[in-house]
Amino acid sequence: MSSVFDLPAPTATGRRPMPSSVLAERLRAAVAGEVHTPGQDGYRLSATGFNVATEHRAAAIVVASSAADVVAAVSIANATGYTVAVQATGHGAAPTTPESILIDTALLDAVSIDRDQHTATVGAGVRWQRVLDAATPFGLAALAGSSTSVGVVGYTLGGGLGPIARTYGFAADHVIGMEVVTADATLRRVSPDTDPELFRALLGGGAAFGIVTQMTFRLFPIRTVYAGGLTYRIEDAAQLLRAWRNWMATAPESVTSSVAILNLPPLPEIPEPLRGATVLHLRYAHVGDPAEGAALLAPLRPVAAPLLDTVAEMPYAALASIHNDPVDPMPAADRSTLLRELPDAAIDALLAAAGPAGGLPITMAEIRALGGALARESLAPTMVAGRQAAFNLLTVGVLAPPIAAAVPAALDTVIGALSSWSLGAATPNFATDPHGRPATETMAAWTAAQRERLVDVRRRYDPAGLFGPAARWNAPEH
Repeated sequence: MSSVFDLPAPTATGRRPMPSSVLAERLRAAVAGEVHTPGQDGYRLSATGFNVATEHRAAAIVVASSAADVVAAVSIANATGYTVAVQATGHGAAPTTPESILIDTALLDAVSIDRDQHTATVGAGVRWQRVLDAATPFGLAALAGSSTSVGVVGYTLGGGLGPIARTYGFAADHVIGMEVVTADATLRRVSPDTDPELFRALLGGGAAFGIVTQMTFRLFPIRTVYAGGLTYRIEDAAQLLRAWRNWMATAPESVTSSVAILNLPPLPEIPEPLRGATVLHLRYAHVGDPAEGAALLAPLRPVAAPLLDTVAEMPYAALASIHNDPVDPMPAADRSTLLRELPDAAIDALLAAAGPAGGLPITMAEIRALGGALARESLAPTMVAGRQAAFNLLTVGVLAPPIAAAVPAALDTVIGALSSWSLGAATPNFATDPHGRPATETMAAWTAAQRERLVDVRRRYDPAGLFGPAARWNAPEH
């Protein structure tokens, strides 16, 4: 997840890190968790996240068994001249360098549900599906992303734009408190009352300000949603996209929806009508009475006949089935931009670039409708960007032979095709790059005053740049 860790560090340490072998000895003496160095099997296991295109070259990996291990690793980094990076699931991790220590938080996996207060408290290694499953027996729901295998903390620090986001807003809007290890190796309990500026910077600004080891957030009384997907022939895409845009303009906040052009591989697990085809996938979720959800979707149904229709009342814990995002690790890259509008010319440009006529080696080009609760400021302080946008455009490609070399330019082509309607900015959850490309689009999403506010918090909490450009969280999923 790209974030304000791309802000320049206010000062430089001026120190040269000690040899990695000496570093590993110091870390092993200080932490209870495992410490791995390059070449070890444990190193490869901890370094490999969901996006296998990300290559970590950290001097050592600390598998944190507790927040105390994170504190110890940060303290040693300060003393030895290394920077610090962090990873839980590796969905949006950026590559680390030999001058860094990578802290693996996957084992910080405790989940606690408070049924009376309607809250969940989770460790930094927890994935969304575990929270959904833990909350379901109490009739409660969490604002997970479209992929529930994504880590909760990284996703939320980037804002968190999920399948019912127009109803409740960004996941970050509902965080109550966090435990965070700052660059001075102090474990802090941060809330809007105890430290509103650090709290604000973390929520939307991400891991430039510290390593979040635990997070508490609100849950909502939802048992089921009327939701699913409608898959159409690509030949019907032009009229469907226009109808969908017009329909979303008047849709209530109970409705969240997106559309995606998908280039599906010829795999046996894909249903026969879709196997190896280019299709349009319309995603729909309604919070509330299922009959009302069906009635709200009804105006779109006469536009074209779907190849596949999975829209029905479903348990909220089955949220991932709406988008059906990949669950297996893969090498991928993505690009995104926020759109202020989606006129007919933009739809035509998208289809020309991302449809079959474009011939580009991309897997998906998706447009998510924003607005609703996403457009309102939250009660708690956050630095979530993108509230002013009408849509979010995301395009994804798989970095696999023989197309890998052509994918980055293809992604840029799709984004460029809609540049006339772009805000020139991207939200942190959708601004990742496995090769660590600077997140200039993320920086543009904040106003000048917001950027200065973030820089000020950075100066206060990480004056030496310990959490440098490599200090990136997992979870751009979407």
